[in-house]
Amino acid sequence: MIDRLRYPLPFPDEPTYLILMIVYSLLCSAEHGFDAWFRNSAAFDAQAAGGAIACPICGDTGIRKALMAPAIRPSSKAAVTPTAEAIATPTAEVADHQAVAMQALREIRRKIEADCDYVGDNFAEEARKIHYGEVEAHGIYGESSEADREALAEEGIEVGRIPWVPLGN
Repeated sequence: MIDRLRYPLPFPDEPTYLILMIVYSLLCSAEHGFDAWFRNSAAFDAQAAGGAIACPICGDTGIRKALMAPAIRPSSKAAVTPTAEAIATPTAEVADHQAVAMQALREIRRKIEADCDYVGDNFAEEARKIHYGEVEAHGIYGESSEADREALAEEGIEVGRIPWVPLGN
């Protein structure tokens, strides 16, 4: 994952992606399905209510959780035989949606690399300099620890995490 300082925000319509612990299957109002990860249920609720989650297919921010089957671990004594359905390849529609999402993430990466400065492990320090006016405001990207991101948030410095996908197909 690559962190990106959202000050100034080079992508005004870009959703904030947080890839952490809970994965939800989501639907937009056009019934496009996609998955997203959240710190907890409250994080999803806050982001959905604030319009911070957008459909990767159409950009709609009217997002809701899709019905999901619970993940139930079988007992250690039960024999597990995967069904054909469980190991089937994605449908063409799902594969198309995944391809569109990956292409969108590649475009975001290209835009960030073209318009922002890579600061590597100095991300938190550089973000503070920009926030407190020690240097001219400009877009940056780099790496930071979870502790650094939490400290930045406590200081009111908004940063986001995005998946850093390979540029090739």
